[in-house]
Amino acid sequence: MEFAAIFALSLLIGALVVLVAVAVGRQKGELSEQNEQKKDTSAPVEENAAQASSKKQKHQQRPRKEKPQQHTFTHKLLASSLKNHSGNVTCLDFSSNGKYLASCSDDRTIRIWSTKDFLDRDHKCLRANVEFDHATLVRFSPDSRAFITWLANGETIHIYKMIKKDDGTFSFKAASEDFPQKHKGVAINIGIAETGKFIMSASVDTTIVIWDLKGEVLATINTNQMTNSHAAVSPCGRFVASCGFTPDVKVWEVCFAKSGEFKEVARAFDLKGHSAGVYSFDFSNDSRRMVTVSKDGTWKLWDTDVEYKKKQDPYLLRTMPCQVSEGSRIALSPDGRVVAISNGCDLAVYSASTGELEEEFHGVHSKEITNLKFDINNRFLVSSGDRAIRVFHNVTGYRAAIQDMQTMLKKASNDGVRQRLQQQITDAQNALDTVLNATKN
Repeated sequence: MEFAAIFALSLLIGALVVLVAVAVGRQKGELSEQNEQKKDTSAPVEENAAQASSKKQKHQQRPRKEKPQQHTFTHKLLASSLKNHSGNVTCLDFSSNGKYLASCSDDRTIRIWSTKDFLDRDHKCLRANVEFDHATLVRFSPDSRAFITWLANGETIHIYKMIKKDDGTFSFKAASEDFPQKHKGVAINIGIAETGKFIMSASVDTTIVIWDLKGEVLATINTNQMTNSHAAVSPCGRFVASCGFTPDVKVWEVCFAKSGEFKEVARAFDLKGHSAGVYSFDFSNDSRRMVTVSKDGTWKLWDTDVEYKKKQDPYLLRTMPCQVSEGSRIALSPDGRVVAISNGCDLAVYSASTGELEEEFHGVHSKEITNLKFDINNRFLVSSGDRAIRVFHNVTGYRAAIQDMQTMLKKASNDGVRQRLQQQITDAQNALDTVLNATKN
């Protein structure tokens, strides 16, 4: 009986051992299958993870900046394009001796170009760097040995001296101190009087500041125009003018005593006749003529050689329709014979004596034209609007000069005068023929 009990217990224990062994074996099999499945599924997961890591690395790499393509423009009267700036050109100015063109850009440089190279294939220039800022405006000094700039971030005037080196080139030395900040709005223009007696700065906030050359404020003018759109110093160095929201141009005389001391800024005269705000204006080189362009879609030519101290008003000589847009600029050639007007990216050239449209240039720049200037010798018209400076032959000026001299020749009664005029006509015609032949080729 006792043996039977022991035998039964042994069988029970054996059965339990077998069951445990079977269960353990089955569990190992299931774990092995799961591991195989994990291996099969982990391969694409690891591959996806590797691809994601590669994409992340590519994304973290700095993208290569593609240099924007230069805007292309061609025309038979285009003398050259000056393309050394890497940023948009905002302002241009010719030196009073006619030898140099200054340009400033948001690439933090000011470049000085030689006008005698305008017709060459290569256009070399000298570069002045603007430290930690960029210039939006630039103007030559009367002696062409320095220039002033308006700093965009500093919101002030900065002076550079041009130091001539032995090889004929220049180095540039910046003044140690800037003018104090006086304007509350964006600057629209700066200028230096040809007399060298004062500097002008103007902003959109209706104020014009008259400075001495050391940065001391001589006077502040309130233009009372809500906003200023343009302001400038006359080429004779006596006047300061501004235009803006109102349909007129206001002109002041900056007065000095015989001893050279500043006296006052006195109202001289107004140009009245437009029916809407005036966008821009310009003087002839002798300050006896002015032109204005307005939102009303017209440009006007004025005779400003008047006795304003006796309350004599300027004479309106001509009113002509034109295409305009917000920010249109106008330029009058130094001899007063040609008018150029911008309309967005386009440019139109008129005869001042007849008012007729002589030339049209479309798509001159990829952006709105920011500045227009004639050179002092009436040979070229330059414009800015993007990274390039366009230089045009002033063919209209040559033709107008020839016509004026032919009219004078008919009226001349002195043999010496007739000979001189005939020689001038011949020289002007030869210069015009040279330009026209060059454009054909």
